[in-house]
Amino acid sequence: MIIAGEASGDLHGARVVEAMRRKAPDLFIFGIGGQALAAAGARLLVDAATLSVVGITEVFSKLPNLLHGARCAKQALRQLRPDLLILIDFPDFNLHVAKAAKKAKIPVLYYISPQIWAWRTGRVRRIGSLVDHMAVILPFEEKFYQEHQVPVTFVGHPLLDASLRPPAEKPVDARHTVTVGLLPGSRDGEVARLLPVLLESAALLKERGKRIKFTLSQARTVDTGLFQSILNRQTDRSNLEIDTGPVDRIFEKCDLIVAASGTVTLEAAIAGVPLIIIYKVSPLSYLLGRLLIQVRHIGLVNLINDEPLITELVQEDASAANIAAAVDGLISDPAGLRAMREKLYEIRAKLGGPGASSRVADIALELVARGFQKGAARET
Repeated sequence: MIIAGEASGDLHGARVVEAMRRKAPDLFIFGIGGQALAAAGARLLVDAATLSVVGITEVFSKLPNLLHGARCAKQALRQLRPDLLILIDFPDFNLHVAKAAKKAKIPVLYYISPQIWAWRTGRVRRIGSLVDHMAVILPFEEKFYQEHQVPVTFVGHPLLDASLRPPAEKPVDARHTVTVGLLPGSRDGEVARLLPVLLESAALLKERGKRIKFTLSQARTVDTGLFQSILNRQTDRSNLEIDTGPVDRIFEKCDLIVAASGTVTLEAAIAGVPLIIIYKVSPLSYLLGRLLIQVRHIGLVNLINDEPLITELVQEDASAANIAAAVDGLISDPAGLRAMREKLYEIRAKLGGPGASSRVADIALELVARGFQKGAARET
């Protein structure tokens, strides 16, 4: 059984399923996920699109769906009794299900750790009591779990399995038109908060006479009506292109991007695209987060680098004026852009080589085999 509650987890989970089936073709895999897991052959009990949410207070709007999903997952554990439960990120939901798996004596593999090193570090004790093995994707996470005596393997980052190719570097100076990617997020809530300020910042930069054009990413997971209603407020779209394709296509077009905090910022770093990170949640979520978060940065790039490399504009700082100023500062400094690209390639090197999905599949199948061995020992 596999559970991936968000779009990125769905994609990473699908690659693990594909790798497991290459190694063990007769597996039956079911659970919670999205289109990618379904295409990989997993039988879905619940569509993950009904569960995905960002922010602390925002979870209340999805509470009925989350409760329904948890009931379905626990019922499946009891009735189908899988030989292994694979959990991917989505911590509050997944740890709740892990408790039911532990009670049913079903082994648990957790792939893509919750960010407990950033906040609510006490959860590591709960993870240690519920999870048989952690498969982590960031280099500093392995040491964290080892220090807390939790079985762990650093498998490398699954984004490297996508074979993202660094785009050809284009000259950035006063004679050339700069292309800036605007990535407002993959969830409706993110888009509602971030798309208006991104469009306003684009208008400000155009007013300043910059030789600049914009590629705006419209994620397929975002409600088209919401996206268009915000976009329709933009009266001048002459330098604005809408792209509904995969994000790596946007990276190939752009000299730099402005992106909602999340996995896509690390994708950009792996592709060697300079970026600015923006982030906004409800005021109450932000206040609670400030009280709980224990790291200095929100961007994974800055956390891996262990010192500020990427500009982070958070909450009130994520204003149109500040975004425009940050973009202007980067495109006015070609040497700085080149230096950032070089540093981003160093970040990529720290994430391990390709093959994360295959390594997770090996751990999963080993846990299944270990369960069979224990069962055989009990029978004899």
